[in-house]
Amino acid sequence: MDKLNQAGPARERVQANYLNVLERIQAAATRSARESKEIRLIAVTKSVDSTIARWLVEFGCCDLAESRPQVLWEKAASLTDLPVRWHMIGHMQRNKVKRTMPLVSVMHSLDSSRILEQIQQDLAPRPVPLELLLELNISGEPDKTGMLISSAEELLTEWQTQNGQFPGLAIEGLMGMGSLNGGLEQARRDFESLRNLRDRWAIRYGLPLKELSMGMSDDFEIAIEEGATMVRVGSTLFA
Repeated sequence: MDKLNQAGPARERVQANYLNVLERIQAAATRSARESKEIRLIAVTKSVDSTIARWLVEFGCCDLAESRPQVLWEKAASLTDLPVRWHMIGHMQRNKVKRTMPLVSVMHSLDSSRILEQIQQDLAPRPVPLELLLELNISGEPDKTGMLISSAEELLTEWQTQNGQFPGLAIEGLMGMGSLNGGLEQARRDFESLRNLRDRWAIRYGLPLKELSMGMSDDFEIAIEEGATMVRVGSTLFA
């Protein structure tokens, strides 16, 4: 069977997966007495090509995420005709900030003051502020990226002193991943910890911090039950 003939069944499978994820989001929201509209599905397209990413947007999922800047550049160029909101979820190197940030609506992976300074330096004027989420290593696992709590507090203190000097930027929340060890109950505790940090810091630093980006294919339902407003789902969409 050639690629043209394969496209139909493949597209149908991705659509069925997408609708199933939406149903699971709805069910998790109901269990936690929330509205499903409070939770945004971020489709992580790093394992698929631009054609499949295009299908998702056509199905109604306009929030797409990449972890590598170069791949985001390529896919963004291929999908300029669609209303995609690009999310950067991977570690950002300073020399890639200037090219990447104009393409991005939300950066989930702000993990150092140096990257924030680079964004402030390179950011061109834009009509809608770039949303920044602080990535925290909430599980404490050494192979995970993300800031320590103390480093995040230092960054937020510095941001507070800047007092609106960068109108094109907005720190809107936190991002974290559940532990790879300990199963779903440990992941639940990690997500609860991130939510509690968000609540404390919103009061301490006078920021809305309305977004909690947590939960992936294996644990997004638990993340929703613990307050996630964004879930980053990849493999489940494309299985």
